[in-house]
Amino acid sequence: MTGLPDPAASRAVLIGTAGYRYLPGLPTVEANVRDLAAELCDATVWGLPEQHCTSVLDPEHPADLLDAVHRAGDEATDTLLVYFAGHGMRDTETDDLYLALHGSRQNVGYTAVGYQHLRSALRDSQAQRKVVLLDCCFSGRAARMLAGEEDALAEQAAVEGAYVLTASPRDRAALAPDGERHTAFTGELLRILRDGIPDGPELIDLDTLCRTLEARLRSKNRPLPQHATEGGVGRLKLVRNRALGIRDVDVLDADVRAAMAGAGIVLARSLRAAGRSGDALPILRLTLEERAPGGEGDLLAVQLELSEVLSETGRTREAIEVLEQAFAQVHRFYGPEAVQVCRRLAALLQESGNHIEACAVLEHALDLLQDGSRAPA
Repeated sequence: MTGLPDPAASRAVLIGTAGYRYLPGLPTVEANVRDLAAELCDATVWGLPEQHCTSVLDPEHPADLLDAVHRAGDEATDTLLVYFAGHGMRDTETDDLYLALHGSRQNVGYTAVGYQHLRSALRDSQAQRKVVLLDCCFSGRAARMLAGEEDALAEQAAVEGAYVLTASPRDRAALAPDGERHTAFTGELLRILRDGIPDGPELIDLDTLCRTLEARLRSKNRPLPQHATEGGVGRLKLVRNRALGIRDVDVLDADVRAAMAGAGIVLARSLRAAGRSGDALPILRLTLEERAPGGEGDLLAVQLELSEVLSETGRTREAIEVLEQAFAQVHRFYGPEAVQVCRRLAALLQESGNHIEACAVLEHALDLLQDGSRAPA
């Protein structure tokens, strides 16, 4: 365990609207999304697998934005992070918050995505923790409405059981400074992810992230972030502190190797789906060699995948050898992985004519099932 949200059970959706038909363009937003995705997927920051980080640029329709959040919410069981950068809008009559799309018009809520729909998607998610980052700008009437109401956006954006962090800028110039690659809020956020916090904790929690953002933006006379939180989510440790350097090489090395194992399996499965099982073989062999010491779960997953590819490419003997190694690990313990190994090994032994050995393995699988059924709940 690293103390961070489990990358395999977490998801991120990064949404950015940079180009508009009727509103001023925000070209820095595209860089926001791309660079934030790169940092979250960096193994020295969080290590979120790329397939678990969805980027949505310049959504045309509400479904383009909301469908991605619903999918991620259905898949995430640990942490769900949703980021939006672009114009924020207020309805002229209800004062509700809207997230602007490519064709949105100022003060016309039905041309944008009502924040209440995003809130509903977050509430429906099975994720244990939810994090919302809103880098929304306001202009014209909306800016005047927010004047003197420092916490208005954060309070309205609050989601039950979630941590909501907002840029809450009051005009476009403050949000996207001229000549800079990123918006003010996201640019500072990226600097913290890339460079860390000197003298900060080894793992940066959300409250520490917010306090550091506020201090740094205040020193530059830029709009200050707001936040709303429930259920102690502010204590969630989200990323590693790069400013401390690699002080615990063993832990970091294990995390990187675990990430490599996951990426190797995903790539191998993609190659198999494309009919390129032969190309998947060297990837799985390398993944097996580079797995983290003591990572039994990762080892077993790679062994099972490798045995399938070897079998598909006619290397039955090698596939049996790999499964026999896996069997030596799990044969004493009941569990779905143990039964899966037994079934696959028995099938390959039977195909190769070793019927007696196949029967012995199946008998052992039955014993495991019986032991599991007698185990206390």
